[in-house]
Amino acid sequence: MSSGGPRDEGDTEAAEAPLVAVIDDDPSVLQSIGRLIRVFGYRAETFASGQEFLSSDCVAQAACLILDVRMPEMDGLEVQRRLAARGARIPILFLTGRASDDEERRARSAGARAFLRKPLREATLRSALENAIHASAPLRGGHNGE
Repeated sequence: MSSGGPRDEGDTEAAEAPLVAVIDDDPSVLQSIGRLIRVFGYRAETFASGQEFLSSDCVAQAACLILDVRMPEMDGLEVQRRLAARGARIPILFLTGRASDDEERRARSAGARAFLRKPLREATLRSALENAIHASAPLRGGHNGE
């Protein structure tokens, strides 16, 4: 279930900020990463599974995707594959607590913008997120994804 939460006091800038989607099977990670993304000035939508995200409108709207590698039913690498098969050009930042070097190699060779390991420093996430969003802005036609 999407738990993007309330928008920041109806702020129009927040409504125009790039949307970052977060997929992780750990509710505490979803909550903390979603909160951080909002602190950074972006909009955030969170998903407990890859299938939930792939079935959502966020696929067409997301400026960036923060994606857990290891999840039940559909892992992050499969989500990445399915997005590529659809022609979706969303920059992906993988986030993991435990992943093999092979998983990292596969994610990067398929176009992942970053492969971040937990525990994660706030500054590391912010830098990776800003780099991914700014690098993808021309693909989306500007700042707001339109």
